[in-house]
Amino acid sequence: MQTNFQAKQLKDARTAEIERILRKCVHCGLCTATCPTYVLLGDERDSPRGRIYLIKDMFERGRKATAAVQKHVGRCLSCLSCMTTCPSGVDYMHLVDHARAHIETTGRRSLKERLIRNVLAAVLPYPSRFRLALQAARLARPFKGLLRRIAPKEVMAMLDLAPTGLLLPKATFVGAGTAATKAERRKRVILLAGCAQQVLRPDINDATIRLLARRGVDVEVAPNAGCCGALVHHMGREQAAVAMAKANVDAWMRVMDKGEAVDAIIINASGCGTTVKDYGHMLKHDPAYAEPAARVSRMTRDVTEFLAAYDMGPPKRWSRLRVAYHSACSMQHGQRVIDEPRKLLRNAGFTVAEVPEGHLCCGSAGTYNILQPEIAAELRDRKASNIRSVRSDVVATGNIGCIAQLETGSLGVPIVHTIELLDWAYGGPVPRGLEGLEQHAHDVPEARPVAV
Repeated sequence: MQTNFQAKQLKDARTAEIERILRKCVHCGLCTATCPTYVLLGDERDSPRGRIYLIKDMFERGRKATAAVQKHVGRCLSCLSCMTTCPSGVDYMHLVDHARAHIETTGRRSLKERLIRNVLAAVLPYPSRFRLALQAARLARPFKGLLRRIAPKEVMAMLDLAPTGLLLPKATFVGAGTAATKAERRKRVILLAGCAQQVLRPDINDATIRLLARRGVDVEVAPNAGCCGALVHHMGREQAAVAMAKANVDAWMRVMDKGEAVDAIIINASGCGTTVKDYGHMLKHDPAYAEPAARVSRMTRDVTEFLAAYDMGPPKRWSRLRVAYHSACSMQHGQRVIDEPRKLLRNAGFTVAEVPEGHLCCGSAGTYNILQPEIAAELRDRKASNIRSVRSDVVATGNIGCIAQLETGSLGVPIVHTIELLDWAYGGPVPRGLEGLEQHAHDVPEARPVAV
């Protein structure tokens, strides 16, 4: 793509990076076929190629974000399917990040939009605040009929996504500390406990810690580590995201500097994994953080990525369950972790069913299902229809956002994290929601060979 930046503009490091990204685009349009919003809406401006033109014009002319740019970039899910498709290697992820930061600082939003975005940024990344918000949602649920007539659509989207149970699930492993293996220690890892996941589905962290500790891995949750920053980063709040990234880098470096070797930083929410793996890029211009952030990014692994390279031994429990594996966008497009979760599930005895249109997003995408509820609902329903078509017993995925989104999709089968199924197969408890499916599994001798 030909660009027309002025020489003085290119002296700015951010603008120079934007120009380098833009020049890689060859206008081929292959990205349009795999872009969820273009597939749904058919508007060129809601495709990666169309957004690239809007972003190019905005930055070349040094303009504030117009209403059109704000609208069409705001509809981008950051699913990164376009990057998997692109033959030219266009770094769309960082281009749209720059655009969102520019929109946040120069665009004009209504009072309602500003309030909702401020609430999301102030609540979702903080487990204690999020827990209180979910309790408030339970109190409001009996009045949904009335609220639907008077409340903004974003508020209703929050209510629809809130769990319906009377009590939030409680975690076995809470706060910072080390879960030491009782077996011979073979590895030591740091686990990112996350933010929303701690509240919505603490079973995922419990299952991760149990499975690793049973298999010779010490698991440490570092004090003062918190939200990865993805939620605010995708809202264009760059300073807040960078602050969260620095806090995590500081927390993990303190653990690594104790002297005992750390083999990996483990992430069990793929959206977080994509962001933490990008810390090296986010902080590359900060002299104090460039090197440690790059080290953190190099050491970060999705939990299935780590386990696929680790000798798990034979499972303790064999299952006849048919699992529809939903590959989260941040897993398959963001991290390019594709085969590992499927292989682990098969090796644990499950039958893995491939979901049609597996490359298309379910509509979760961080806060997207709140800020863009209509498009998110269309994508969810499309994904749910594709999942139902494979007639599975259970759905497995590697991202809490996808779990929360799909739970509103009337699938008719339980939805669990991949690691919960693996924990069950290797001796852990039956995952929540699968209690009625226990008869499909049976214990096996320790010496049974692992399936390939």
